[in-house]
Amino acid sequence: MAGFHIEHFGCRAARADGEAIAGHLLASGNSAQQPREADVVIVNTCSVTAEADRAARAFIRRTHRRNPAAKIVVTGCYAQRAPQELAEMAGVAAVVGNSHKALAPEIILGLAKPPSPSRAEIVPVASLLAPVTESGAKVSGASIWVDDRFAHSFLEELQLVPGAQTRPNLKIQEGCGNRCTFCVIPQTRGSSRSLPPAAVLKQVEGFVAAGGNELVLSGINLGRWGRDLPDRHSFSSLAREILERTRLPRLRLSSIEPMDWDDELIGLMAEHGGRRLARHAHLPLQSGSDAVLRRMHRRYRPWHYAAKVAALQRAAGPALTLGADVMVGFPGETDAEFEETLAMIRALPFGYLHLFPFSPRPGTRAWALHAAAPVAAEAVEQRMTALRTLAAEKTRAHRNRFAGEELSAITLHTSAALAAKGKTSALTENFLPVEMDGQRDANRLLRVRVTGLTQEGDLAASAAA
Repeated sequence: MAGFHIEHFGCRAARADGEAIAGHLLASGNSAQQPREADVVIVNTCSVTAEADRAARAFIRRTHRRNPAAKIVVTGCYAQRAPQELAEMAGVAAVVGNSHKALAPEIILGLAKPPSPSRAEIVPVASLLAPVTESGAKVSGASIWVDDRFAHSFLEELQLVPGAQTRPNLKIQEGCGNRCTFCVIPQTRGSSRSLPPAAVLKQVEGFVAAGGNELVLSGINLGRWGRDLPDRHSFSSLAREILERTRLPRLRLSSIEPMDWDDELIGLMAEHGGRRLARHAHLPLQSGSDAVLRRMHRRYRPWHYAAKVAALQRAAGPALTLGADVMVGFPGETDAEFEETLAMIRALPFGYLHLFPFSPRPGTRAWALHAAAPVAAEAVEQRMTALRTLAAEKTRAHRNRFAGEELSAITLHTSAALAAKGKTSALTENFLPVEMDGQRDANRLLRVRVTGLTQEGDLAASAAA
């Protein structure tokens, strides 16, 4: 069959989309290859920043230069936001926005080379469907599959099993309706939509039956799962069902907005944290300044955020690893407002931070705010440097706290370079990377004793007796 390659950009949820597409292609008998050899190269894009757009375009140009015969299919958020821009790039055969993501495997199969003359008469369903464009025509020979209805946007995955991803992402929620002023996601993914609870439980049960040990629930706005369903389920009730009705050894929750950590979800952390629920919480912060949060149209204030962190600390205990996203240089951000962010980060027990400069996105309210009150590039870089230094200090201090302690961990696929040193990659239950002595297969749950930190800052550990 045809060879394909998927290049991922962006968040966990976007990667889950790409992995689901790959699963469908593999199930159809196609093989995964490197970009230079693939018949079809799928570029799974992000568009949260201008840099994400630039990286996708650079990859497309590089792929076409190195493998001019490959048919390039662009999907994801950038494909939804600016399809014609991508369709005009050399080598692009199709642009499939998030609105038509569920059809992506069929569209890709329609472009793939037939495996042999005897099978050439087989026509995939997608090749019979009319591509959707604003003008109703192709652009430079590339088909565009994009609209604003998002009727074919939820790509349910094949049964997840532990494989190339030891800890796969189960994407259970799509889209977002929060309308933060800086965010293009409502345009590129539509409103919030949820995978029904029965489908979620079936996936979890199948994963456990296949020998899976850790599953990550992910979504674009995960805490809003269930609010669009007929019975208005809550995310906390789904998490409880998974813990009470399945034998999943470890459940991990990806990013959840601060105000969606309700009392029930925090109660689950107190009840199951450190056992079957990972003591790891990622709460997007963006800014520690009340004035900036208001301009961002975020739905919490700094004191709300601090209260949620305190409640999680009480529930999970000192082993909790807390992460956050922080944005620098939002329009109008003053030195004093940035200092408020620095002070808040110093005061809270973060184990890691994802830092990024503000990037104006066309069609958002912050686009106009940026035009009226941009923050100087020099100030943004100075602030990023200050935050990087503080984040590194927080991360190292958090990890050093576990020297001499025992932690539960899951073994990962180990790189050849690390395996050659007689070591194994692992991840602790509370989300700390580990280099442990000895060689072990991936997907094993075990106890490790932390002996210190490596030069790279990971935990050094040995198997606990």
